[in-house]
Amino acid sequence: MTPYTYTGAKLRTIAFPIGGIGTGCFSMSGHGELVDWEIFHRPNKLSLLPNTFFSIWTRTAAGATDARVLQKWPDPPFIGDVGGRNYYGFGFGVRRETGAGLKHLRDVRFRGEYPFAWLDFDDPTLPVRVTLMAYNPFIPLNVDDSGLPVGIFEFTVTNPGVSAVDISIAASLFNAVGYRGHGAFSYVEHGEFRGTGEHNYNRFVQDGTLSAITMHSEVYTPDVPYGGSMALATTWPDISWQTAWLRGAWFDSLQVFWDEFSTTGRLNDRAYPDPTPKNSSDTSALALHAHLEPGQTIKLPLHIAWHFPNFIKYWSDSYSPADRLITWRVPYASRFNDALHVARYTADNEARLRHETQMFHAALFNSTLPVPVIDALSSQMSILKTTTVTLLEDGSFYGFEGVHAEAGCCEGSCNHVWNYALTHAYLFPGLERSMRHNDYTYNMHPDGRLTFRLSLPLGTQPYDFHPAADGQMGGIMQMYRDWKISGDTDWLRGLWPRVQQALEYAWRYWDYNQDGVMEGLQHNTYDIEFYGPNSMMESWYLGALRCGAIMARALGDDEAATRYETLAGTGSAWTETNLFNGEYYEQRIDPEAVHHSPLSTDISLGGQRPDNPKYQYGSGCLSDQIIGAWMARVAGIGHILDRDHTRQTLRSIYTYNYRPNLFDHNNAQRVYALADEAGLLLCTWPRGGRPDLPFVYSDEIWTGVEYQVAGHLIYEGLVEEGLSLVRSLRARYDGERRNPWNELECGSHYARALASWSLLLALSGFEYDLTTHHIGFSPALPERPLRCFWSTGTGWGMVEFTTDQVTLRCDYGQQTIATFYADHAAVQAVQAAGVPVAASFTARGGGTLVRLSVPVTLHPHETLVCQL
Repeated sequence: MTPYTYTGAKLRTIAFPIGGIGTGCFSMSGHGELVDWEIFHRPNKLSLLPNTFFSIWTRTAAGATDARVLQKWPDPPFIGDVGGRNYYGFGFGVRRETGAGLKHLRDVRFRGEYPFAWLDFDDPTLPVRVTLMAYNPFIPLNVDDSGLPVGIFEFTVTNPGVSAVDISIAASLFNAVGYRGHGAFSYVEHGEFRGTGEHNYNRFVQDGTLSAITMHSEVYTPDVPYGGSMALATTWPDISWQTAWLRGAWFDSLQVFWDEFSTTGRLNDRAYPDPTPKNSSDTSALALHAHLEPGQTIKLPLHIAWHFPNFIKYWSDSYSPADRLITWRVPYASRFNDALHVARYTADNEARLRHETQMFHAALFNSTLPVPVIDALSSQMSILKTTTVTLLEDGSFYGFEGVHAEAGCCEGSCNHVWNYALTHAYLFPGLERSMRHNDYTYNMHPDGRLTFRLSLPLGTQPYDFHPAADGQMGGIMQMYRDWKISGDTDWLRGLWPRVQQALEYAWRYWDYNQDGVMEGLQHNTYDIEFYGPNSMMESWYLGALRCGAIMARALGDDEAATRYETLAGTGSAWTETNLFNGEYYEQRIDPEAVHHSPLSTDISLGGQRPDNPKYQYGSGCLSDQIIGAWMARVAGIGHILDRDHTRQTLRSIYTYNYRPNLFDHNNAQRVYALADEAGLLLCTWPRGGRPDLPFVYSDEIWTGVEYQVAGHLIYEGLVEEGLSLVRSLRARYDGERRNPWNELECGSHYARALASWSLLLALSGFEYDLTTHHIGFSPALPERPLRCFWSTGTGWGMVEFTTDQVTLRCDYGQQTIATFYADHAAVQAVQAAGVPVAASFTARGGGTLVRLSVPVTLHPHETLVCQL
C-alpha cells in the first residue's frame, strides 16, 4: 500500500479537517462526504449539512446518461443514527443528508498528506475517472493565508475511452446562516432547522471570472451573533446553477433536484422572490460542465467559503440571552467583508496559495525520515486548523485542550497541556509568542502566580486557583525557546520582569526554602497535586532555572543569572542523590508538603491536611518523569540532569511502560488503546509499591506523552526505541480503528499531540539561535542521503545530507546565517547562493562549526552548501 493511503475498512473513521487557523473547518470523510461542519466557531462532531454533497453526470457519445453522488456507498450498519445527531434518530435508516439513497460509486482510494487530500473514485460503470483534491492553504510563517475561511476543491476528470464524453460536476450547499453551530437539523428534506434560520436567501453573482452563489439572512446579518454569509464559487466558465432547490413538502426538494440533474446534467435556475420562512433555509447548487475527447483530462475548480465574523463565548457564563452574549470579531472579519470577498481573494490568489502550500508539502513529504514520523508530524499539525484553536480579535492565539462533540474541552490555552505542544512554535512562531504575551500580560496575579487557564475576554480578572507547577515552569522554558527561534531580544526584554517574577514565585510556593528542589504541593497536568519532590516537576524547575539564567545574563542581570545557576546546580545534585534509584527517578511522597504551600488552606485543598495523600506515584516509573529534560534538549540548553542517568531512565521507561499489546492490562480509567494495540502506559510499578489509588490517568495511554518520550529517546541515541513508539502509536490511528487526523485524549484533536514535532527536531538534530544567527544539524539517522524539513522564525526549507556535502535550502522567507554546525569532521568549503564564502572551521564534538567571515542571508531558492 502506498504510504498515507487508505482503502476499504480503513476509510471508515476518516474525517480530514479543511479550514484555516482560527476559522473553523469542515472535514472530508473517507468516502467523500463533507462532515463535521464546524465553521461556526464551535465543535460540531458528526454533523452534516442537509443536502450538501458533490455529484457527477455523464453522457457518452452513444447518448447513455448516468448520474451519481460523488461518494462511495455508506458502510454498514444501516440501522440508523446511533449517535443521536439525526433528527429521526435510531431506527429511521441511514442518514440521508448527503443523498445516501441516491446512486453512488463503488469504491474510493483516499490519500491524505496534510494539508492535501486526494480521493480517487472508482466504478467500472462510470465512463470517466475522477479524482477530487481538497485543501486549505497551509504556509508556515504566513498566518493570514493559512487562516482563510475556505475549502478549495479541484476535480480532475479523465476520459480513458475511445469516444467523447460530456460531464457535469455539481455541488449542492445548504444555507446555514443563523445556525447556532451545534445540534441536529430537523426535516432535512425541506431544509428546516429549529430555532435558527430566519429569512434566509441566496443570490447568484458573477464577478469577472468568478461565478458564485452567495448565502445570507435578512435577520442574521453579519453584525449580530450567528450572522454571516456563505458562498459556493468557481472560475470555470461553462456552468449552470440553481439558486434554490424546490421549496416542497416531504422529499420533493431532493427528488426534483436529482431528477433534473440526472436527466440533462444541467441546472435550471430557481430563484424565489421572498426569503425563507422562519426555521427553514434553502439549498443551492452549482454545476460545472465539460466535453472530454478520448484521452483528455480536465481540472474543475470549486470553492466553499464562509464568513461568520462573530465568535461567541459559549462556555462558562455566556449561556444567556443573545443580547448578553460575550462576542468578539474574529481576525478574518477585518480582512474580508463577506464570504464572496473570501471567494474572490481565493480565486485571485489560488495559484500562489497552492504553490506555496505545495512547497511546504514537498519540503515535508519529500523527506527521507521514516514514514510513521512524517505521518505523525503532518497529521497532527491539522490540530491547528480545527476548533481546538481560535484566534482572538487582536490576532493572538487561543486554544482549548481539545474538543468534545459540541463544545471545546477545557478552555484557556491550558499551560500544563500546551506545555507539550511544539508544532505551532516552529511553523507559526508569532502565534506562539502571542501566547506568552497573553500569559504574562493578562494571566498573572500580583504575587507572580500564573493561572493555568487564560480568562476571556482579555483583561478579565484571572480566576483564583492554585497554579500548575509544570505549566508555570514550562512557560519559562517556552519563553527561552521562542526568544532563540525568533532572535527578538527586545520582545524578551519587554516581558522579562514578569517572566522573572513567575520564575521566582517558585520560591514562595514550591521551593519554599530555596534549595533548588520543589518540595511543596505541586498541581500538574494529571489534574491532581504531587506531594513532595519528584523528578517530573523538578525537571521543569531545573530547566526553567537554566533558561532563566541565560535570559537574565543576556539582559545584563548577572546577579540573578548566578543565583539561578546556583539553584539549578544544587537542585540537580540533590535530585541525582535522592530520587534516582539506579534505574529511574522516583517520587518522595511527603504528606507534610501541604504545610509548605502558603496557598493551600484557602485555595488548594480547602484546609484539608491528608496524612496519606491519594493520587501519587511514589516508586513508580513515570513516563513523564524527566519531561523537563526533554524540553531542555528541544530548547537547545543541553542536559539538565546527569547524562547517563537520563539515558538509563529512558531505557527503563521504554522497558517497563511500553506494551506490545494490552491483552493483560487492566485499565479502569479512560480507554485510548486496548486489546492487540501497543502503547506506552503513563506509569508502571516495576519495583512494586503501587498505591491503592495512584494518580488519576496512570493506566492510560496518551499520544502526547508517547511523542515526548519518543523524541527524548531519539535525542539520547535510543533511536529504534523511539521510532517503535511512533510506529505503534500511528498504527492505532489507521482509519479503521480511529481517525488518522484526530488523536484523542480528553476530546478530539488534543493539543498535547503537537509534541510530535519533537520527532523532527530530534531526528535532524536541529539547533538554532537567531540571536546570533546560528543554525545547525546533527542527524540521528546514519542513512545518506538524508533530507528533512527545517524552520525558524524567519524562514523554512529543506536540508539534505549526502556523503560529500550538506545543503541548506531556503524555500520561504529568509534565513541569515553567521555560524553553521554540520555533524561532520571534515567540512572544507562553503558556498552561499552559488558563490564561495570565506569561513573558518572549528572542531566541535564530532562535527565542525563553520563561522562565516560575513553573515549571509538566504532568500527563496538559495542554498548554503558545505563541502565535506
